[in-house]
Amino acid sequence: MYKTRYIGKGVSKAVEHIDKTIAPALVSKKLNVTEQKIDKLMIKMDGTENKSKFGANAILGVSLTVCKAGAVEKGVPLYRHIADLVGNSEVILPVPAFNVIIGGSHAGNKLGMQEFMILPVGAANVREAMRIGAEVYHNLKNVIKEKYGKDATNVGNEGGFAPNVLENKEGLELLRTAIGKAGYTDKVVISMDVVASELYRSGKYDLDFKSPDDPSRYISPDQLADLYKSFIKDYPVVSIEDPFDQDDWAAWQKFTASEGIQVVGDDLTVTNPKRIAKATNEKSCNCLLLKVNQIGSLTEPLQACKLAQANGWGVMVSHCSGETEDTFIADLVVGLCTGHIKTGAPCRSERLAKYNQLLRIEEELGSKAVCWQELQKPPGQVSGGQASPSVACWLIRLLPSCQLRQLQAPRPTPAGAPAS
Repeated sequence: MYKTRYIGKGVSKAVEHIDKTIAPALVSKKLNVTEQKIDKLMIKMDGTENKSKFGANAILGVSLTVCKAGAVEKGVPLYRHIADLVGNSEVILPVPAFNVIIGGSHAGNKLGMQEFMILPVGAANVREAMRIGAEVYHNLKNVIKEKYGKDATNVGNEGGFAPNVLENKEGLELLRTAIGKAGYTDKVVISMDVVASELYRSGKYDLDFKSPDDPSRYISPDQLADLYKSFIKDYPVVSIEDPFDQDDWAAWQKFTASEGIQVVGDDLTVTNPKRIAKATNEKSCNCLLLKVNQIGSLTEPLQACKLAQANGWGVMVSHCSGETEDTFIADLVVGLCTGHIKTGAPCRSERLAKYNQLLRIEEELGSKAVCWQELQKPPGQVSGGQASPSVACWLIRLLPSCQLRQLQAPRPTPAGAPAS
């Protein structure tokens, strides 16, 4: 029955586990909702390494609900309760990473790399960051429409545009043009999520993986790294997520050591403490992408965040492609003080819900609101002294060199002039 309802994507089985097993246990144990001990109980009751008995839909749903109940019980905002759970005395608002161009498996275009994002790190606060993001987004729409036609401005499941371009460099060029037209070359940098595991083919990478297979076009990890280096040189790219296959550890380590940018592990780490520990030991990346849905309870992502920060990593809280209108991760990123969040374009209600919650939190904090710029300070100088300086801090310090790369963009050849 479960495999046929909603093409196997229904939640009736998860609800049944909650109603018949988890809820009675929660009531009988009389656990304090402010301590999040229900997570350990559910994991023990499940008894499997990957939570396959109850499933993440059941365990995570209860876990997040208990966290919200804990905040209500204490009479504090959710972000404040989350901060208490990890021992943060203060909270920090994040810079958004807006996913404005999509490719990879998330789009039907030819673009191989999956996400092209803008980060308004030069904004003074979340309100200004939202305005900058929205203005660049709509300028980008006009740039794409002018170059590829109106049908190229349809949006994907994360709100980004999916123009039918093949060259990943063209995606970066579109972003630079839109940022310039919006007038924010001094405030916006670029981030990419390659999802290179989808490109991986027997030790090499296929940037045109959506076309019929042709091994002659595969490139080596070193060639792919050289491509990234050209992006970093020519564009204000300061962060690359999943640049290599999740098990291509040597390529990760070599690239992270050679480039002074943020290298984010998502498929590499999957918010799993064991893989995070290996990645920190091998210095495979320097930033963790944190998704609560990847590991299946709230306690484990909180532990993963603390582990990453203890090793000097940055942490970026993230949505997922199959997102709901729930705003929990907006409070999560504020409470964890990680400094940046990825939750889609300034488009589609399930993405905007998180951004609107961040605006509400900023308004509620008023004059006490502290933004991502605080993370530029050494650990002992951050408000409350609780947060390791996220890599987001030097995203801001890189801004001057990024502006130079924006200004040095190659100019189009005048009509009639010889091509260079």
